[in-house]
Amino acid sequence: MATAYQETVTVDTAKSLGLTEEEFDRIKEILGRVPNYTELSMYSVMWSEHCSYKNSIMWLKTLPKDGPHMLAKAGEENAGLVDIGDDLACCFKIESHNHPSALEPYQGAATGVGGINRDIFTMGARPIAQLNSLRFGSIHLDKTKWLLKGVVKGIGDYGNAFGVPVVAGEVYFDECYNTNPLVNAMSAGIVRKGRTISATSYGVGNQVYIVGSSTGKDGIHGATFASADLNENSSDDIPSVQVGDPFQEKLLLEATLELAKTDAIIGMQDMGAAGIICSTSEMSEKGGHGMIIYLDKVPLRQTNIQPYEILLSESQERMLVVVKKGYEDEMKAIFNKWDLNCALIGEVTEGDRLKFYWRGALVGDVPASSLVLGGGAPVYKREYKEPAYYKDTFKFDIEDIKEPSDLKEVAYYLLGNLNIASKKWIIEQYDTMVGTKNMTTNAPCDAAVVNIKGTEKAIVLTVDCNSRYVHADPEKGTAIAVSEAARNIVCSGGIPSAITNCLNFGNPYNPEVYWQFVGAIKGMSTACKRFETPVTGGNVSFYNQTNIKDKIEPVYPTPTIGMLGIMEDKKLLTSLSFKNEGDFIYLIGNSRNDIACSEYLYGYHKVMLSPPPYFDLEEEYDMQQAVSALIREGLIASAHDVSEGGLFITLFESGRPGKLGFDITSDYNLRKDAFLFGEAQSRVVVSIKPELQEDFVAFLAQTDVAFSLLGKVTSGEMLVDGVSFGQVTEAIEVYDNALGKMMG
Repeated sequence: MATAYQETVTVDTAKSLGLTEEEFDRIKEILGRVPNYTELSMYSVMWSEHCSYKNSIMWLKTLPKDGPHMLAKAGEENAGLVDIGDDLACCFKIESHNHPSALEPYQGAATGVGGINRDIFTMGARPIAQLNSLRFGSIHLDKTKWLLKGVVKGIGDYGNAFGVPVVAGEVYFDECYNTNPLVNAMSAGIVRKGRTISATSYGVGNQVYIVGSSTGKDGIHGATFASADLNENSSDDIPSVQVGDPFQEKLLLEATLELAKTDAIIGMQDMGAAGIICSTSEMSEKGGHGMIIYLDKVPLRQTNIQPYEILLSESQERMLVVVKKGYEDEMKAIFNKWDLNCALIGEVTEGDRLKFYWRGALVGDVPASSLVLGGGAPVYKREYKEPAYYKDTFKFDIEDIKEPSDLKEVAYYLLGNLNIASKKWIIEQYDTMVGTKNMTTNAPCDAAVVNIKGTEKAIVLTVDCNSRYVHADPEKGTAIAVSEAARNIVCSGGIPSAITNCLNFGNPYNPEVYWQFVGAIKGMSTACKRFETPVTGGNVSFYNQTNIKDKIEPVYPTPTIGMLGIMEDKKLLTSLSFKNEGDFIYLIGNSRNDIACSEYLYGYHKVMLSPPPYFDLEEEYDMQQAVSALIREGLIASAHDVSEGGLFITLFESGRPGKLGFDITSDYNLRKDAFLFGEAQSRVVVSIKPELQEDFVAFLAQTDVAFSLLGKVTSGEMLVDGVSFGQVTEAIEVYDNALGKMMG
């Protein structure tokens, strides 16, 4: 064909763009010729791991996708869609922005927030809640502090200006993330059922518009960049980091939702990873049509820009919209009202071809289906093998650990441990109340509870993953992550409904890393089936690694679970806080003689390798059912699950909001350090009004769930077996200020 930019393309060119020799041969076979540089660039981004999931899709397809509330299954739309009743649906998703944040933390995190919110409102839903899951290296490194400050400021500045509250999150520190932090952003929005917008294109002659910001050179080959290992030269790829504008995104949100109320739209898609080429190919393939696109009609903010750069640019705050014939003026009026670009750049055609023109010359001609997942994109079955360290975890024996004589010292060490201590320094930089929907600001819960105005309902949201558990045993550790997410929702008064996931792993070509990935998928699948929480979609982020003592190591496998729950009546909201002195404190579930993989063992004793803590999925499920029933019977005043730091931290966190303490008796069948600081799963601490104790005991006695009386709520002193662990106010001082002191 006659094209502009007939650059000489070779296999070396393909390799420089992240493609293999075999993939280059496949592209030539698809096209029946050697691609030009523009076309090769299209395949390089669309066949990258970030866009095609070529190394993960085989296993992702094994995850459960069906559930009682599902409206859109994984892969069908930009985000998951769940029926929450009252003719409403919740749209939610989590994605990573790890590599950009490692190089330019402020813009990397900010554009991660912008991108995930666009995924939500592109479907016609108004975002009402943001969450994030963050991992950083050792806080003692200046680089970690720089990354943390930049990421938090980026999330805060973008989210605050955009006007969606951060309602929940998690932050962990470990040296395995020294080089490569993890920045996972989640968003949830509400839409009327039947008013969602699909990412599709059809109807020959329908016109194709680009709306929102102008296009520049930021983010070019960003999808390819996200699908490669970070190294000492990665800072040279700074142009691959996008630049965000939250005020422009706010205008785009309002214009998009106004457009969604009309009958003008055939389909719409956010321009995130891979930009125009991703939106045109995915929408065309889904609708079974092609497109002609005139790249010289795309609004640009730079003059020295080539066609392939326009196609691949990941400039933020842009959408591709296919409009029904006759509705063009209505759409233009909406975007003109909001002072946004609304440029006609092409039209829908018959067949499967995407044709791109630049100043009258054809610069690209490819089949849409050949670019996308499920079409021509390659799918690989990677080899995997059990790593040597896995067997070593079983060598751990609790008897090899001497129990400390001063358990108060251990307790205060844990209170100041940054994986446990308050994230107040971070939270205060976020707007948690904008929109007045966050119901847990003054009533802290295990999960975020977000009001759905005009209904009796609320949605319940959480993000969870203990990557140390997953590293120790990927299958069990990931099942624990799903279970903890469900437990947090149940303790808050919700019913678990569905999950989205962000799967952060090392290089998939490393068989030991891929073994971790496969195990995580298996554990997630098993747990999601048990809790009836199907996987609605999410994100895979491979190639996360760090440099430890001059050795390149993968980060701990971190399959972050974002879970949505439904609270059928806001009166069911259950906080984690003790209410009154004299209330009884009970433990639901069994304590175990177990300190494996705990913050206590890892941080205090410096034992880096041990199995995950005790976990039994059926025991977990039964315990959660019992807690849910107790809440609906009105028999408990508070509920808080036992997780990092063990029982002592759970009791302290329950007392902290009201500055109340506790007086408990330990289980003399267990080591006291295991009783107080072990992290055995399937346990929840609840408090009971004295007058309801008899009904509470009678109710649980009818189940097979273990429970035991721990003691009572006090006015402020923390007592274990009559030994004082200080006043709760003393502990609050340590817990609340640990991170702030480290950050200066």
